[in-house]
Amino acid sequence: MVLKAITKVADNSADKLFIGLHGWGANAADLATLADYMPLPGFKMVFPDAPFPHPYAPGGKMWYGFPVGYDFQTAPDFEPQADLQESRQMLTHWLKALFAETGIPPERTAIAGFSQGGAMTMDIGLQFPLAGALVLSGYLHSRPTPHAALGPVLMVHGRQDPVVPIQQAHISRNALQELAIDLTYREYDMGHEISPLVLRDVMTFCQNLPFE
Repeated sequence: MVLKAITKVADNSADKLFIGLHGWGANAADLATLADYMPLPGFKMVFPDAPFPHPYAPGGKMWYGFPVGYDFQTAPDFEPQADLQESRQMLTHWLKALFAETGIPPERTAIAGFSQGGAMTMDIGLQFPLAGALVLSGYLHSRPTPHAALGPVLMVHGRQDPVVPIQQAHISRNALQELAIDLTYREYDMGHEISPLVLRDVMTFCQNLPFE
């Protein structure tokens, strides 16, 4: 199985990559609509679909399933899940193939993940020497193993998030800080969403990255 993706190019001379990983139950098309509100000159913007169909949302995708009734109030134990292991392998292979196909290396790439996509960003994305990474309303599903040359990371979360509680953001923040990652952490009075404030933060973060 190969990940399908939607690509949007701001201009034909794009020499940087922005990769957006959607959350549980959404899809690439859902996240790709944000590109129209987030102009990033010089970036090729790519949004992959997660590999597995969502069990309840028609047309929705997921990187892996959640136990029935899971509410993020207990420590997650997703490691034994075969779907997570498969998604890890597929996302890793897809990223390597994308870097080779476009000729744009991870050092000129920013990966942003929302919710479950944020978990995949911290799990797989941080293993590459990215120019930068963004975790939006995300959570940790495993201990990160960041690349030594990883660039800055921006983490944004809503204080009123009814899906991924703010405590999960604090756990993620503390774990990244312990790893001496160049982390910027922000909270807003919002729910489980990508608000205009977050879009502004994403644009500013990407525009200010120290690309090589």
